[in-house]
Amino acid sequence: MARQACGAAVSVLLAVGTVGGCGTVAERRDDVRNTAAVFETALGEGAYDRMCAVLAPATVQELEQSSGSPCAKALSEESPAPGGALRRTDVFGNQARTVLSSDTLFLSHFTSGWKVVAAGCEPQPQQLYQCRIKGG
Repeated sequence: MARQACGAAVSVLLAVGTVGGCGTVAERRDDVRNTAAVFETALGEGAYDRMCAVLAPATVQELEQSSGSPCAKALSEESPAPGGALRRTDVFGNQARTVLSSDTLFLSHFTSGWKVVAAGCEPQPQQLYQCRIKGG
């Protein structure tokens, strides 16, 4: 899948501010970190089906439509690189960003918990981020 900019989606995530969300900020931050850890562990183990389980529905749909393959196969073809050590987690209501040493993940809170909406994201000069894996 070609790298595509997701600046608009990311700007919406960051502009949300402190709207909604259950639990304290610390609890939500821990939940986001746990979801990011599940994603990264699955990635490191090549367990693409487990990665798909923590992706947001629109992200799964975009992967499958773009590749013409089920989510796990699409991820294996994309071959995302592990993000490395956790550096920072920011929670903005029902949206979050987890910065790793070589990746940034964006997450949203759904009734089923936190889900990764974009991964393989790198900051771009004079833009927000360019993400390899993202929802439509």
